[in-house]
Amino acid sequence: MTAQLTDPTSDTPPGQQSGGHPQRWLILGVICLAQLTVLLDNTILNVAIPSLTKEMDASTADVQWMINAYSLVQSGLLLTAGNAADRYGRKKMLIAGLALFGLGSLAASQAQGPDQLIAARAGMGIGGALLMTTTLAVVVQVFDEADRPKAIGLWGAVGSLGFAAGPLIGGSLLEHFWWGSIFLINLPVAVLGLIAVIRLVPESRNPSGDRPDLLGALLSTVGMTGVVFAIISGPEHGWTSQRVLLSGLVGAVVLTGFALWERRIPYPMLDMHFFRDRRFVGAVAGGILVAFGMGGSLFLLTQQLQFVLGYDALDAGLRTAPLALVIVALNLTGAGARLLHRFGTPVMILCGMGLLALGLAVAATVGSDGYGGILVALVLMGTGIAVAMPAMATAVMSAIPPEKAGVGAGVNGTLTEFGNGLGVAVLGAVLTSRFAALLPAAAAGAGSLPAAYAAVRTGEDRAAVADAFASGVEIGQLVGAAAVLAGGVLAAVLLRRAERSSQETSAA
Repeated sequence: MTAQLTDPTSDTPPGQQSGGHPQRWLILGVICLAQLTVLLDNTILNVAIPSLTKEMDASTADVQWMINAYSLVQSGLLLTAGNAADRYGRKKMLIAGLALFGLGSLAASQAQGPDQLIAARAGMGIGGALLMTTTLAVVVQVFDEADRPKAIGLWGAVGSLGFAAGPLIGGSLLEHFWWGSIFLINLPVAVLGLIAVIRLVPESRNPSGDRPDLLGALLSTVGMTGVVFAIISGPEHGWTSQRVLLSGLVGAVVLTGFALWERRIPYPMLDMHFFRDRRFVGAVAGGILVAFGMGGSLFLLTQQLQFVLGYDALDAGLRTAPLALVIVALNLTGAGARLLHRFGTPVMILCGMGLLALGLAVAATVGSDGYGGILVALVLMGTGIAVAMPAMATAVMSAIPPEKAGVGAGVNGTLTEFGNGLGVAVLGAVLTSRFAALLPAAAAGAGSLPAAYAAVRTGEDRAAVADAFASGVEIGQLVGAAAVLAGGVLAAVLLRRAERSSQETSAA
């Protein structure tokens, strides 16, 4: 059965006027499949860190770039991809994204060194950017206002599942195959997604929408890369070194130029007027820091399980499963949506981010003693994510006009990807700095835990290396907890003020 196509000049798919598209729930399933594939690759690489460190002789900084190349390219292109989806067709962009993502995955599986893998991951990020924007935009278009919150909740549940299940799926593959299998697994999913999208998803677009802002995309990508490069390079080269200061300065200057450029052009990729809405600002602040906590915590947790507690890749992946199970259980049962309706967005965001911060703190304080503490932390983190993420996605989309659905989805995805990359960079830098500071003299200058072990000879020095790494993980998790909690308070305050202002205006 083939879905009915829209009038090419219409922004509204058939059936939208009365209850939404007749095949909207089946379309949601297709959308969620594409979403799952993209978000798996944010975290699936985490359990392969020991394999990559050994087989490619990769340092901690190399591994951070393997993870962040994907996130940075995605976050830099998401808003432009949103513009392109609105203007040229969301179905077209969804098809292009699946194809590019599949080709990038094939290239990544064949990489022979860190540089090749980083480049392939960047290529995957281009396809991922097209997919991330179009999935949420299509959901907004095919569901009416009555069903849209539930649909967004399910979309968010699958997205969170992909993010949290990455280590489990990666560990299962690494138990039986080589590290390249974690990318080859994307190919059948991409092909199945392409067939389903072509047959089921209706085309929708806004032909009078803004044309893509290519210079804005370039400036945002270069600016974010400069800032992240400085953060990742700081522990190895020194925070006051020329390369760190220069890259940080270039990143800050280019991001400032991006903001000024977006204010003066008639078709900005990010309309700076959105920031006049406190709902939008609050959701932006919360979204970045929830993703910061999610990305950074999984980066640290998988290393804590493997390097500190001694689990192999499969066991480490299995032991992160409670995070995914809690997220899925709470979202698929509709608990998050019901709580959001009852208590409101500010309360749900504050509670969700508070639980996520508490989970990170528990992992830091008792995680090194055994898996029991980590299990408690994972349940707390999963509950917090399941509560906070749908509330923030709803806040972002409700602050943006429906005809800008692609841009709104791009903003939401950009927050997630940039926050994820920032979390890996910042918490990874904290880990590396603490680890380097506590290393024994025999292992001074080692860029990774395996390299430090190879440099020492005595049992006492090996114990000191292990303690240094465990301390680095703990400090990184505490920094993440503090950042997430501060973001929750800020987002809740801004959203609450926006609600009060709206109520006062309505009353007047």
